[in-house]
Amino acid sequence: MAVPVDSTSPAPDAKLNRKVIFISIGAALGGFLFGFDSSVVNGAVDAIEEEFALSAAVTGFTVASALLGCAVGAWFAGSLANKYGRIRVMVISSIMFFLSAFGSGFAFGVYDLIFWRVLGGLAIGAASVIAPAYIAEVAPSKFRGRLGSLQQLAIVLGIFTALLTDQVFAGVAGGAENTLWFGLEAWRWMFMAAAVPAIIYGLAAIRLPESPRYLVGRGRPEAAATVLQDFTGETDVSARIGEIQRTLGDDDKRSLKDLRGKTFGLKSIVWTGILLSAFQQLVGINVIFYYSTTLWQAVGFGASQAFLTSTITSVTNIVVTIVAIMLIDKIGRRLLLLIGSTGMAVSLGMMAVAFANATPTSSGDVELTGGWATTALIFANLFVVFFGATWGPVVWVLLGEMFPNRIRATALAVAAAAQWIANFAITMTFPLFADIGLTFAYGFYASMAVISLIFVYFRVPETRGMELEDMRDDVIVKRGKFVYTD
Repeated sequence: MAVPVDSTSPAPDAKLNRKVIFISIGAALGGFLFGFDSSVVNGAVDAIEEEFALSAAVTGFTVASALLGCAVGAWFAGSLANKYGRIRVMVISSIMFFLSAFGSGFAFGVYDLIFWRVLGGLAIGAASVIAPAYIAEVAPSKFRGRLGSLQQLAIVLGIFTALLTDQVFAGVAGGAENTLWFGLEAWRWMFMAAAVPAIIYGLAAIRLPESPRYLVGRGRPEAAATVLQDFTGETDVSARIGEIQRTLGDDDKRSLKDLRGKTFGLKSIVWTGILLSAFQQLVGINVIFYYSTTLWQAVGFGASQAFLTSTITSVTNIVVTIVAIMLIDKIGRRLLLLIGSTGMAVSLGMMAVAFANATPTSSGDVELTGGWATTALIFANLFVVFFGATWGPVVWVLLGEMFPNRIRATALAVAAAAQWIANFAITMTFPLFADIGLTFAYGFYASMAVISLIFVYFRVPETRGMELEDMRDDVIVKRGKFVYTD
């Protein structure tokens, strides 16, 4: 018999202390690396294309190559985190990203540049899994949404920092393709700048306490009790550890087999996580960040204006992410997603209409004239507003909290891998979509936003106020409610 579960009941009283905020910020720094790497290539892509004489297809693959590494890194991060701990995976990720930064900066050809970007992608993919899982496992349920949203805030801060760094380097050198210091072009310095946040992330990670859920799973309940009491603010530590032990089960060997279920071979909740991740990328958000400079130059903005436009978009994303942090534990995850899907569908649809009225130029590009340029700019930023206030942070929060303790890291890894694969597909196909027409490209993303609205309404649960130990394997989702099947 199916039993509905009330997932919106008030969370027990809990205190948000500074320690749990600081360790959540430390874990979320992995998101900063993700954002920085995602956007640093934005200012370098044209210079790379010219330096190595690349075609549009090869350029797209070079930009997107890191995402393949991200998918692989995310896929294996769950099992590695279960075996070696969340903190060790964070430290390893920071080292790999540091090496990637310098390798990309000193690349002598497109093939080794792709190799170094894939290496950095492995690090980012692992960090993208560990951060939401770790934050969910240390945060009090009452504040889990806000703390989990720090991952997305770190991502957008990384995007902004990368754009600002690109603009400074290109401005000093007179262009990304020009020599800056020590005989190296500005675009190379853009990549090497990523070494700084990699070092900060590694130093922060080694000072973080291990996840109490991992410690209990490894037979260290005393250490877990210390973390729960000192950082999480748990009032009844013994009871919480008992709940963790019960939901972890006796078998501490986790694998992909744990995700098997009756819905096309996987548990229903795992499919929900996979599709949630995929839709976050299929709406085309990263096109705005990966190709924004090139895009706005193509429709009539000068190089300096294109950088300014990208920076304004990035700042907007930061502001609305802060708004999401304020709202997510008050109005819930599901409502924010529904609002976001609706707003994105309208915004992307209007961008498609704007580019349908673009004027072809003699060079084969398009130009927006009159009010259509303003329309495109306004709705591009409205799209960022709706995404940044909803789907950006909420997906990471849900992925960190919606799975049961026993399969959390593994299920999150699979869902995150799906996200990176979708990210790669969107990034790789945008140049091809743009060749067909920007109206087609944004029309496609708008249709994905509409489908995401339907998906959220029927399949995405509300997890606000629920303890992680309340999440179970034998669960399906019907119109936003968890329903247990036995």
